[in-house]
Amino acid sequence: MPWKEINVMDQRTEFIVRVFKQNAPFKSVCDDFGISAKTGYKWLNRFIEEGIDGLEDRSRRPHRHSNQLTEDIICRLIKLKTAHTAWGPKKIADLYAKQYGKAPSRSSVHRIFEKAGLVLKKRRRMVNPHQRLVNRVEAKYPNDIWTVDFKGWWYTQDRQRCEPLTVRDDFSRYVLTAVPLQNSRTESVKSEFERLFSIYGLPRVIRSDNGTPFASTRAVFGLSRLSAWFVALGIQLDRIKPGCPYQNGGHERMHRDIRHEVQAVVKGDLQHNAASLEIWRKDFNEKRPHEALNMKTPSEVYKKSSRKYKGTPDKIDYPNNFMERKVNPIGQIALNDQRIYITAALKGWTIGLNPINDNELDVHFAHLNLGSINLETCAFAPNTIATQ
Repeated sequence: MPWKEINVMDQRTEFIVRVFKQNAPFKSVCDDFGISAKTGYKWLNRFIEEGIDGLEDRSRRPHRHSNQLTEDIICRLIKLKTAHTAWGPKKIADLYAKQYGKAPSRSSVHRIFEKAGLVLKKRRRMVNPHQRLVNRVEAKYPNDIWTVDFKGWWYTQDRQRCEPLTVRDDFSRYVLTAVPLQNSRTESVKSEFERLFSIYGLPRVIRSDNGTPFASTRAVFGLSRLSAWFVALGIQLDRIKPGCPYQNGGHERMHRDIRHEVQAVVKGDLQHNAASLEIWRKDFNEKRPHEALNMKTPSEVYKKSSRKYKGTPDKIDYPNNFMERKVNPIGQIALNDQRIYITAALKGWTIGLNPINDNELDVHFAHLNLGSINLETCAFAPNTIATQ
């Protein structure tokens, strides 16, 4: 029978005292305390071996369990979790089973990650500032650098939003376009750039801020579908530092001119504003001299690019020793019967995989080295420094 729940330690101590001080039979003392002789001998032996501390309750957990996880299993699980920080226990266990055979239970995997401090209680949107593509060069010739941005929107007389997309050649100050689009989505902006590329050719670098559709805060190097298209065309990217519009100062001054000379003056509907912007662009390019150009106009300095636009390439060519994999619609590639996430910004494009050693592959997209894939963990690790 069990001990009474009130003052258990006191009862056990009193039991030991009565066993040693009374001449009553041992069984009789056990009956007085409502325990069996077997239980009585257990506590008597513990007292003899350990003293008063032996009367304390002990953990019922077994010293060793037949299914206890080994150190190797725990290390492998933590290694896989470190490589796939956003994955939960179920996915890690599934990957473990594919790599090493039978995996521990989902609850065991979760417990290991929790004790190791690898379980995030709240997911946060993280932006790595070192992954911003930077190409801080000074334009020396026309089409060295094109700068692009959306001018802050305003309402037309009929209450439509007018938000011009502006593109400018940094060397000559030539405004390539200042046109209000239906929206700022990738398709609309890409269509306008296709028109510009067809007329003026391709620039060497395109400089933008870090906002959509020019960049993404979630993808490797901030790639968006639009900027991935630029890269596929062989154009390098330059992103200004977040919150530092002065790094694109010439473009901002041009926007100030639009604000004073078009936005604050022109009345009428969206079509009238668009026509006024085109008139302003021609005057800016052909009539307004610039001190930085020795009082020449932008049109006197600007020349079209020698790099002709031939349309979007069907595929990107990589060296013969590269393996090629196509990125699926959700940003994954298939490799060794595994699905490895790269970025959805590259969906539909082919990436090149360059073997570094038996366990690692360099990941390339056109001229960008995006990072590497560890074949043991089947994880993609983006580079923190971009090379273009």
